[in-house]
Amino acid sequence: MIKINLLPHREASRKQRRSAFFAMLLLSAIIGLIVVLLVGAFFANSIANQNERNRFIKAENTRLDAEIQEVASLKQEIAALKARQQAVEDLQSDRNQPVYLMDELVKQTPEGIYLRSFKQEGQRVALNGYAQSNERVSELLRNLSNNSAWLERPDLIEIRVANIGAGRDAKRVFEFTVNVGIKRPSDNEPGATPKSADGAAAGAAAAKKQP
Repeated sequence: MIKINLLPHREASRKQRRSAFFAMLLLSAIIGLIVVLLVGAFFANSIANQNERNRFIKAENTRLDAEIQEVASLKQEIAALKARQQAVEDLQSDRNQPVYLMDELVKQTPEGIYLRSFKQEGQRVALNGYAQSNERVSELLRNLSNNSAWLERPDLIEIRVANIGAGRDAKRVFEFTVNVGIKRPSDNEPGATPKSADGAAAGAAAAKKQP
């Protein structure tokens, strides 16, 4: 017996394929939306984490800036304290400089030199006096440069011929000016001790000898 299907199967097949197409399209849209939401959530989380790191870095930078300012302030205070301490030490050592100066001038002034005056400005002293010859002045400079523990870097500022006395007592001498530096006790060897004021005063009197 022959069976004949008279139903519109082609139209039904088309409807079935159309329904399947729309179902796949809807499923694709849903999957795409889910992917977009997941990616957006990932990037939003990354941005939030980066913003949190930025806030942390800014807070740490602010804290470090405050610490740096505090350290700079402490360094300035330390430098000021060191400067004050050095000033006190310099005053303490400079208090005995006249003693050292007069004692050294007695020791280092050779025969034939008459020191007329000396003037101190800071750590330099200007010596003015008379000498019998240029060689005496050279000897004085050598002594001040090489033999003195408290005097250094002598410079001959001026030397010229002069006459002292009158008549038969007149003498031809050389008037000179020498600039020499004074060392502080801290610049000398350990164990160096100042001389007594009495010995220095006696030496100063001996230094003022007529040529």
